[in-house]
Amino acid sequence: MTVVVKIGGAKAVEPAGALADVAALREDGEQVAVVHGGSTAVDETLSRMGIEPEYVETPGGVVGRFTDEETMDVFKMAMAGLVNTDLVTGLQNAGVDAVGLSGVDGRLFTGKRKSAVRVVQDGKKKIRRGDHSGTIQSVNGDLLRSLLESGYTPVASPPMLADDVDGRSPSDSETESRAWVAVNTDADRASAAVAGELGGTLVSLTDVEGVYADPDDPSTLIERVETSEEYERLKSAAEGFMARKVMAATEALQAGAEAVVVASANAEAPIRSALDGGGTHVLPGAVAALEEGSA
Repeated sequence: MTVVVKIGGAKAVEPAGALADVAALREDGEQVAVVHGGSTAVDETLSRMGIEPEYVETPGGVVGRFTDEETMDVFKMAMAGLVNTDLVTGLQNAGVDAVGLSGVDGRLFTGKRKSAVRVVQDGKKKIRRGDHSGTIQSVNGDLLRSLLESGYTPVASPPMLADDVDGRSPSDSETESRAWVAVNTDADRASAAVAGELGGTLVSLTDVEGVYADPDDPSTLIERVETSEEYERLKSAAEGFMARKVMAATEALQAGAEAVVVASANAEAPIRSALDGGGTHVLPGAVAALEEGSA
């Protein structure tokens, strides 16, 4: 079994338990790939530099970072530098031979840049330009499999590598003028792309126990999602940052992941407890109807 672990970047997420669990899984002979976020580290670095972090909401209700040029420079420093290095160091201390990668390394994550995004401001839909973000269209699975088969544990993060010519994606005939640029991409969706590419189980660790039917009531945890009807209830229940995780779960399953689990990073043995039934489990049958509809 290949396990892809997404370690969230929220302040309340304590990664120590997850790192110890990665070590335990590796001792059991499991292949593990780690993908991480780092929103808190980015925001704290921006604040220390006197820059106000900016988040925007899409018409679909998904909240994400608006990454202008200045923010992108800080993003590269904090995400691929500070957070990735700290996680790799922690894994090395736990006895795991970890290798840190950003999506730029080896063209791990590639896709199109989105220089303009649709947002909702003051109840109105608007176009914001100057964004440095993108959507992953390809994962270098050969690189990941080479590392895994050699006994290494890849630890990957945004940014991704965007194919960009004067703010737009080039055609195949423009190879000579083609230019790569590092841009922000959502870490949840990056983990989904990795899980789909490797055909693994995605364990998305966050600061709550899973998806709640009532976002304010932990006793309403949705434990298992197997049908299209249950999937629709899951989507309806997911608000704010959880909507991104449900989107990522959908993309992972559609791309070939075995299952997706959203669970607490702060639980005892968080990864193994999630694999053993904890958290919210989303299975391929939940999105089968979506795939049939798009066929």
